[in-house]
Amino acid sequence: MGQLTASGRDTAYVWVGRDTGGQPDPTAELLCQAGRLLLDRPRAELVLTHGPGGRPLVRASDDPAGSVGLPVSVSRTAGLVVVAARRAGAIGVDVERVRPLPALALARRWFPPAELTWLADRPEAGRAVDFLRLWTAKEAVGKALGQGLRGGGLRREMPPPGLPWRPVPGAEALWVGHPELGGDLVLAVAVHATGQVDVEVVQRPGHGVAAVRSASVERTSLPVVVRGNWSSRCSTRGRL
Repeated sequence: MGQLTASGRDTAYVWVGRDTGGQPDPTAELLCQAGRLLLDRPRAELVLTHGPGGRPLVRASDDPAGSVGLPVSVSRTAGLVVVAARRAGAIGVDVERVRPLPALALARRWFPPAELTWLADRPEAGRAVDFLRLWTAKEAVGKALGQGLRGGGLRREMPPPGLPWRPVPGAEALWVGHPELGGDLVLAVAVHATGQVDVEVVQRPGHGVAAVRSASVERTSLPVVVRGNWSSRCSTRGRL
């Protein structure tokens, strides 16, 4: 499974920050924070670049081949950016804001029959959320595979959403889960793994907001830790 993360266990870290479109770029800031934590390098020695297949990668500036690079994944939704990183292997992340949408009509167009049947059987009041859980799972899995939604990714069947990790049908050692962010957000994280993977969700609501650890995090086999106010700078090679 590769090297373990800074916690001593295989952990998928997720940073959540506000995206106001200003500078410094919040995506680069969060990616640099991930590199500092998991590569144990000062931010001045970190470079944001792309690895094979165009996946974003954080590496040390003295490691041009990226032999000890950090796999990362990025997702954006209105006013929000999410960055995920995992030193032990591939990772994908996706986030969406909950909003009214024609869930069944969209599922008929894009999803395989089994998912449409599952969605039709779900309570109508929460159907939009259930649709977004399937959608974000597909996006996160596609990113973990390095394929995105190309080649029929929306038709790739997902397990019923929820916690803990769920195995992706027809994919060896590929798992997807939905850690709770609260509010109107749906988050999916996907990993390649053959053993236990923890999740820490690191919340960065904006500059100047003090770090807060949630006292009401639900205990699951996908442990969630909420933190805040991360800031860092490092060089960027290309657009992430």
